[in-house]
Amino acid sequence: MKTSTPSQARPARWFRVARGLGIGLGVVVAATGVSAFANASLNATERDSIAPYGQKVTIAAGDINVYRNGGTGPTMVLLSGYGTPAPAIDFAPLIRELDAFDVIVVEGFGYGYSDLDVGDRTVENITSELHEVLADLQVDEPVILVGHSVGGIYAHYYANAYPDEVSAVVGIDPMAATASSLEVGTPSVLETATAASGLFRWVTQIAPDLIQPPGTAYTADERRRTATMTNWTYGSRSTADEWSRIGANSTKAAAQPFMADLPVLEILSSDSVKYDSEWLPKHEAELSDVTTHQLEVLEGAHYLQWTQAPALGRIISDFVAAHVGS
Repeated sequence: MKTSTPSQARPARWFRVARGLGIGLGVVVAATGVSAFANASLNATERDSIAPYGQKVTIAAGDINVYRNGGTGPTMVLLSGYGTPAPAIDFAPLIRELDAFDVIVVEGFGYGYSDLDVGDRTVENITSELHEVLADLQVDEPVILVGHSVGGIYAHYYANAYPDEVSAVVGIDPMAATASSLEVGTPSVLETATAASGLFRWVTQIAPDLIQPPGTAYTADERRRTATMTNWTYGSRSTADEWSRIGANSTKAAAQPFMADLPVLEILSSDSVKYDSEWLPKHEAELSDVTTHQLEVLEGAHYLQWTQAPALGRIISDFVAAHVGS
């Protein structure tokens, strides 16, 4: 009888292992392809099944979606934080509190119903696009800019770029404009791949609370829109590029401090102040040379509009009444 020597058996075992790994890899690749196709199909189906809100404004770089509440008071423009899938929905509880104002939510590229594949998300482009949109909407009077998170950086830069067109700036736990570097980072490949493969969708299906605001301020329809719109905006080309430029954009904004005669209100999250020892000092320094300013710390997490919309609405309205007028 012919027997295998140890040296002969070893290659055979490695061949079987390699073949098993190859088969496993092929299964993973095939499953990923099926998942990606299913995700793309579901994204398209969901977009068709939900009636869009707002209106499309076409500018040089593409289509931007705008929501307007129809109020008759002073014009207030809301700018969302990074990665907020549906800004007009995310701000909905606050918009309801600000019904005395003409509230406009401009969903930048990569967000909501705006185009998702526009690159070069520099602070110059983002603010000039906002300017184009407001011009198209025939907003003639100076506006009150309200920026959440990174939206605070864009409000800061816009106020210096178009000083005659801004009557006040409000920050909702905004990023402080700080100088670091003008270098552009690398877009998150992992985030883009997770979105394209459909993995993000399956995670949110298993744990839907991961993408839903806490509390009771949102309607059932708003929560349904949040869930579906998160899936088709997450990992977009525009938001990936924006993420890579946040440091550089902040540095550019920091190069021009707030104008001394511009009323500025900043409302910080107690969680941000608690967990980031530099959060409060940075904002205090940012406002130190502003003649009319107010700095508040409100109980809650970074997305204050999720749980503190009534308090936000009151603080903002009182500040505008005292320092901006109608």
